[in-house]
This record gives sequence, structure tokens and C-alpha cells, in this order.
Amino acid sequence: MNTKTRILLCAAIVSLAVGQAFAQANKQPKGELLTGDHHAIIETSLGKFEVELYTADAPKTVTNFVRLAEQKFFDGQRFHRVSKNFVIQAGDDKSKDPKKKSEWGTGGKSIWGREFEDELNPSTPSYQAGYMKGVLAMANRGPNTNTSQFFVMLRDNTSLPKAYTIFGKVTKGMDVVEKIGQVEIEPQMGPTDGRPKVDVIIKKIRILHSGGAPPPAK
Repeated sequence: MNTKTRILLCAAIVSLAVGQAFAQANKQPKGELLTGDHHAIIETSLGKFEVELYTADAPKTVTNFVRLAEQKFFDGQRFHRVSKNFVIQAGDDKSKDPKKKSEWGTGGKSIWGREFEDELNPSTPSYQAGYMKGVLAMANRGPNTNTSQFFVMLRDNTSLPKAYTIFGKVTKGMDVVEKIGQVEIEPQMGPTDGRPKVDVIIKKIRILHSGGAPPPAK
């Protein structure tokens, strides 16, 4: 093999390796969007509550939440926000680190490797029902900026703009959600909106699959 041939072969190998690495970095996780019925049991330091996940209304959001839960992404996170008579909020991986307390509420990730789009379809039952007590919805910082932060409604709220993807609702343990909503807070965004003074931790989230759901992604 002459020198020119060796150079061309090496260049081809490098090009192939770079192409494979790029494809690996940009492809979506293995598996299709979830279908069927799914519930999540969210175990916290103040008790546990169960939510029905709305796969039909928000398949991408539910898939993201379920896969992150299966990766134990939420385990050890804090509820970093309690807004009295409004919402409790979690899903920020930075909240696991007390040294990043000033950054709590700014973190998060998705299984897609980027922020992903809202699922706000006016024809779906959840959109039509709106932000009722116990609703599980995505927190965001503007249109199509979803990652992993979510909130649970403490009361019905008919004035909240329909700008947050609804992807589930509490079916059991609403008393635990209310207990979290009643903890003392360090005010941040007004006198009734801030961080809990005593940490409320997500111990783990367990996903219950039914209706022919696929196994966890590898």
C-alpha cells in the first residue's frame, strides 16, 4: 500500500468516525413515543401521591417524564418552589446540590437532548378542562422551552394562560400535595411564593405501565 493510499484510507476512516459520532449525538432515544396507560407514584419526604399520565394528549411530554423517572433523574431532587394556593414545583436537577441553591429553578434536561415543544391541542380533554386542582403540567420559560421541570396545581385556576402542557393529574394522595403546599417558605417571588424552609425531597418516582406499554428504554 503506497503513501497516498494510506492517507486516503485514514481520511475515510476519520470521516466515518466523525459521521457516526455526529449521528449518535443527534439521534433521539431508542424507542417510539409511549402509548397506553401509565401512572407515576411520586414518593416524597412528606408522603406519596399518584398521578395518571395523559399519554394520548401529550405523548412526547409523558415519554420524556417517564424515561427520566426510569433513569432516576428525579430521585433526590427538592421541591424548589411552593406558591401558596397555586402550585408546587420540582424537576430541577440543580436542586439536588445545596451549593447551587441560588440556581434552583434554572436547571433541567430532557431525553431529547434539548428543549422540546409544547403540546397544547385545544381539541384534547385536558386542554379543555384547563388547570384544575391536581393537574400536572410542564413549567417553562416561554413557548417550546420544556425540559424536566413540572408543577402540580393546588387549586382550580381558570385565569392561568393555556401556555403550559398538561400531561397528567393526581388520582391519589392529593392530601400529600396539599401538605407540601402548606410548608413554610423563604419568600422569593412575593410573600407567598418561594422555597420551602425545610427541604421537601423526591425520594423516587415509580412508573406503572399498562395497556401494552413498551419496556423501559435501554
